[in-house]
Amino acid sequence: MSNAFSPSAPQSGPGAGPLSGITVLEVGVFIAGPFATMQLADMGARVIKIETPGSGDSMRSSGPFVDGESSPFMRINRNKESITLDLKSDSGKEAFRDLIAHADVLVENLRPGSLKKMGLGYEDLKDEFPELIYASGSGWGQDGPLSSLAGLDIMAQARSGLMSVTGFKDQPPARVGVPICDLTTALYITIGVVSALYERQRSGRGQFLDVSLFESAVSLAVWEAGSYFAEGTTGEPNGSAHPLQAPYQAVTAKDGYVTIGANTQPTWIRFCKAFNFADLETNELFIEPATRLENREALIAIIEERLVGWTVDEVVEEMNRVGVPVAPINDYSQVFTDDHLQERGYFWSSDHPRLGQIDQLGNPMRFSRSQMRQDNAGPSLGADTERVLDEFTALRKAGV
Repeated sequence: MSNAFSPSAPQSGPGAGPLSGITVLEVGVFIAGPFATMQLADMGARVIKIETPGSGDSMRSSGPFVDGESSPFMRINRNKESITLDLKSDSGKEAFRDLIAHADVLVENLRPGSLKKMGLGYEDLKDEFPELIYASGSGWGQDGPLSSLAGLDIMAQARSGLMSVTGFKDQPPARVGVPICDLTTALYITIGVVSALYERQRSGRGQFLDVSLFESAVSLAVWEAGSYFAEGTTGEPNGSAHPLQAPYQAVTAKDGYVTIGANTQPTWIRFCKAFNFADLETNELFIEPATRLENREALIAIIEERLVGWTVDEVVEEMNRVGVPVAPINDYSQVFTDDHLQERGYFWSSDHPRLGQIDQLGNPMRFSRSQMRQDNAGPSLGADTERVLDEFTALRKAGV
């Protein structure tokens, strides 16, 4: 099962990625599957992306475009190889099995049952390839009353309760600004795959991994579960404010908004001293965490009234001086040019055969010895088909 036989397999050793020597096949579209395999590729796994001839991953048609290439695709599919296979054809299935024979992991996020209909589901493969780890991402899971339904990120945000606590009171429902359910599902797939690889070292056996957007989203409800199971309360949208702590939110300053986190007694006292709010510190309405939460609206109104003469930069500087958590609210033009991220070398450039250097977001995992991969941008459709299929066909013919 291991790709140790593969001439192009990443090599282990000092500085190599922690997953060097692992081969991953991806039958993925859009975000959840491809973002999971991006993590695995960043950590050194060889990821072979299997796409439909002619069209490929639907993300390829998502803009904005750079000289005809999807900008999001080039980033979420970095460090991968692309091959095209018609998995409905006999020849495509044969080639797929050649790949599976020398792969460690398969990640797919098609609608449940799609690969099973082609004779390529886990039950179809597990006896022939007992070491295979087969990970499936979906909207609602592989079974249950919702399993056959289409499930996109916003549907999972809606049904999971996320949208019931996002946004502002008396306003239409709001989704989290990034596809949080897709991305969380991807990270759970990554954790599950790595865990299954570790377990396989002991048992010698692969297994099936089922991760859904719905359950991934529900797993994030740590504060809401605490409230519901303790008190039966369901929560509501609070804008930027924390549901159970105050002051912990964005407030208005002279020239914009700034987030403050004076949510513990020590940070609250330091916050009051920094801005000469001695009367607030001793006011019985705000003297304890519980009373500050109970009287939050009045408290925030007073804080904003007193910060009207302070700029965002001044508030940030003063709160940093006294050790109270604070941050400005940046837009992404500020984030992607942030001095701290630049100093830490977070951003990097990858090679694309037609477009040259492509800027990439970094990976937040930093290992002391292992090297995170910084290789190619998302490949052109089928760019590696001939080379990869010839390689794995040769392995089969050699009886490896």
